[in-house]
Amino acid sequence: MKKIISFLLSAAMLGSCVLAGCGTDSSSQASKPDEKVADPIANIKAEASSDKYRNYYEIFVNSFCDSDGDETGDLQGIISQLDYLNDGDPNTGDDLGIDGIWLTPIMPSKSYHKYDVENYYDIDPDFGTLEDFDELVSECHKRGINLIIDLVLNHISSENPLYKEAVKEVEKGKLDGNAEYFEIHETSYFPSDVPVNLIGSGYACEANFSHEMPEWNLNSEKTREEFTNIAKFWLDRGVDGFRLDACKYYNNKSTDGAEFLKWFYDTCRDINPDVYMVGETWSDDSDIEALYKSGIDSQFAFKFSSSTGTIVSNVISQSGAATVKKVMNYDNKMDEANPNEINAMFLSNHDQVRSANTLEGQGLGSQKLAAAVYMLFPGNPFIYYGEEIGIKAPNTTNDAAYRSQMVFDSEDLPVIFVNGIGDEPEEPTYGGVKQQLSDKNSLLNYYRRILKIKVQNPEIARGKITGTEDFGDKNIGAYYVEHDNSKLMIIHNFNKTESKELNITDNMIKNAQVRADLVAESIDKHVGIKDGKITVPAQSTVILKTAE
Repeated sequence: MKKIISFLLSAAMLGSCVLAGCGTDSSSQASKPDEKVADPIANIKAEASSDKYRNYYEIFVNSFCDSDGDETGDLQGIISQLDYLNDGDPNTGDDLGIDGIWLTPIMPSKSYHKYDVENYYDIDPDFGTLEDFDELVSECHKRGINLIIDLVLNHISSENPLYKEAVKEVEKGKLDGNAEYFEIHETSYFPSDVPVNLIGSGYACEANFSHEMPEWNLNSEKTREEFTNIAKFWLDRGVDGFRLDACKYYNNKSTDGAEFLKWFYDTCRDINPDVYMVGETWSDDSDIEALYKSGIDSQFAFKFSSSTGTIVSNVISQSGAATVKKVMNYDNKMDEANPNEINAMFLSNHDQVRSANTLEGQGLGSQKLAAAVYMLFPGNPFIYYGEEIGIKAPNTTNDAAYRSQMVFDSEDLPVIFVNGIGDEPEEPTYGGVKQQLSDKNSLLNYYRRILKIKVQNPEIARGKITGTEDFGDKNIGAYYVEHDNSKLMIIHNFNKTESKELNITDNMIKNAQVRADLVAESIDKHVGIKDGKITVPAQSTVILKTAE
């Protein structure tokens, strides 16, 4: 069946090429998107990434895919869906195009979220076994997918044997044993606004998140030796890096967070020189800059995410010019702190209301535009599972609702309960994966096109924003990225209803051609350039490059 479909698609594409005149110079193409224009990406070869620049997909493991019918997602469930994410060939177009996966915590824990780790050297039985994990790593690598795992170094489970033993020792007055692993001090040491676990004998342990999550002492040599062993255990098993939880809290009364982060990053690089690391610091730019000085590859750009963040807000207000300027300024600041930084943009994650809850009311075009905007900025974008099909949270009042299940087929939906008491899943308005694959103009197929364009144009991820272009229109967000002597101009039209005709001069892009386009209305409509003029449809994107 696949061969038949492939043949028919090839025939259709060939026919459209004949009608549009494939191989002709782009300057002779029509400037109107509703005229017959060849698909500019049809004959561009894509090459799989071999470096740290990836398109990541965050999987909240419980909620993605259940392989054994116990209403909990698991590692074998992820393995069963890898071909959906990436079939191993960047030129087929039969997959989403993901080449990096971030797994939320997979280590043993009694909580559903697993951010309170009881054993750093095993897999939670809800998810499978270490053998299942080894298989997942192997199957990912076969497809060119890098796998990073959530690593919680700020706090631990109060049920972890190390902590339980430390509490017993402190109660007996012993402070030079396991107590050295943790932020255990006399109660007077802690400011009144710092949450603590009272231990007894006048001592307490810092616990910013909850009493079930006491905090490691990041200055302790014992702790750092333990972290070295943990990192080696997982890197030796083949993981490609770590997402570091709660980096914001690495700084405390006695700990320099940047110093600790540099130590851990350098330690991991000694084990695997190609390790990739992304940190979670939901804070002001100055705090993120300070931690970038550690040398860490990436930190999440929180100010641009969430339902109230820059991208979603500006898609709604149609403020294209302001968006690109803000991202350029942010990236320049972070680049000063770490010239090798890889910006990490996202729309939402497991701690935030899903972007579709906010954008769906704005129309499908707004969801498509938001996807193109965050994914086409330099760096590594992180797609929250289900965002590519417009999954919504069933309510907007609790974290569990933001982590509701992935929908592969909305007509045959096995139920996965996030916490055993989770909400019924909110069926995507436009259907699950199966339904959206059959709709060529779906959000899912728009995501697939974005990712294909990115592997065809490696400078998008790896380039630096070298400037913006002011077309005298606040709806137009246009900027330049340059990498390895190649320059692209990326243009977004944030206007919801109106096309924009733009003049492209040689001072912008000499002898410009349309390298790629993303037309929200229809995947079959394409943008040409004629006499230096292009028409960018509403909520659409055009990428220009010097004609080769």
